[in-house]
Amino acid sequence: MNTVETVPPHLDQGFIDEAEKIISQYPVSKRSASLPLLHLWQKHFGYVSREGVEWIAQKLELEPIAVEEIATFYPMIRHRPLGKYQFKVCRTLSCALAGSYQLFDYIKQNCNALQEVGHHVYLSEDGQFSVEFVECLAACGNAPVMMINEEEWMDVTKEKIQGILAQLRKK
Repeated sequence: MNTVETVPPHLDQGFIDEAEKIISQYPVSKRSASLPLLHLWQKHFGYVSREGVEWIAQKLELEPIAVEEIATFYPMIRHRPLGKYQFKVCRTLSCALAGSYQLFDYIKQNCNALQEVGHHVYLSEDGQFSVEFVECLAACGNAPVMMINEEEWMDVTKEKIQGILAQLRKK
């Protein structure tokens, strides 16, 4: 393992300090910090690049494949840039019965997110919106349910989506 640590030039000190804080929470096994560091990288950059995997591996004194295994196991870790606003529409039974498949198509059309970029994720041409199905969002009593980035929306209707999109386009 290479012991000379390199810092990618775009990592600010705040990011590095936060990474060190996470690592310090796992004094017995640095490997346990892999997933929190993957989340930190994704939060900072929007996705986890190959460079991110290598940097995390270096910080934890692991081989990059050890971090890559974790990154590819969890579907919430992104390996490519997605939209600034990420729509995640629940497709499990109660949401499907309440119309989530129709809402999914409606959102795709209204966001102009018609290009599939892999794993049934659709991205708008301007990169502002991505739309994907996800498994249960744990709010079956308020189906259909979706998330936009980290915010959950319940009892979603086409009218509610129009209002949300109008607000997002103003930002």
